[in-house]
Amino acid sequence: QVQLVESGGGSVQTGGSLRLSCAASSLALEYYAVGWFRQAPGKEREQVSCIRNSDGNTLYSDSVKGRFTISWDRVSNTVYLQMNKLKPEDTAVYYCAANGYLDCSGSTPSNYWGQGTQVTVSS
Repeated sequence: QVQLVESGGGSVQTGGSLRLSCAASSLALEYYAVGWFRQAPGKEREQVSCIRNSDGNTLYSDSVKGRFTISWDRVSNTVYLQMNKLKPEDTAVYYCAANGYLDCSGSTPSNYWGQGTQVTVSS
C-alpha cells in the first residue's frame, strides 16, 4: 500500500526552526515531484515548496523563500522541509504530496497525500 507519512511538526516560538519529514512506502520518490502544502484555518491550501527529484529542481513560494529548504534522501526515501525563522503566519497543517506527472506547478493533481502534521508558531 502506498503511504506518505508526515512528521516533525510541533509548537515553536517566532524565529524558531522545525524540520518536517515525508516518509514514503511502496513508491520511490525519485520518480515523483514531491510538494509540501499547508492549510491554515479559514484559508485555502497552498503549495509552499516542491522538489522534482529526477533533476533536483526546487520551487518555493514567495512567502517562504529564503527561510525554507526542501531536500530529499535517497537511502531513506524521505523528503524533508527545513523551516527556519518561523513566523506566526506559518501556522498550519503541513502536507506532503507525490505527483506522478513530475509537476511542481500545482496545475495537475498529485497522486498521493499524507495526512498532515501540525505546525504552530507562537508570537
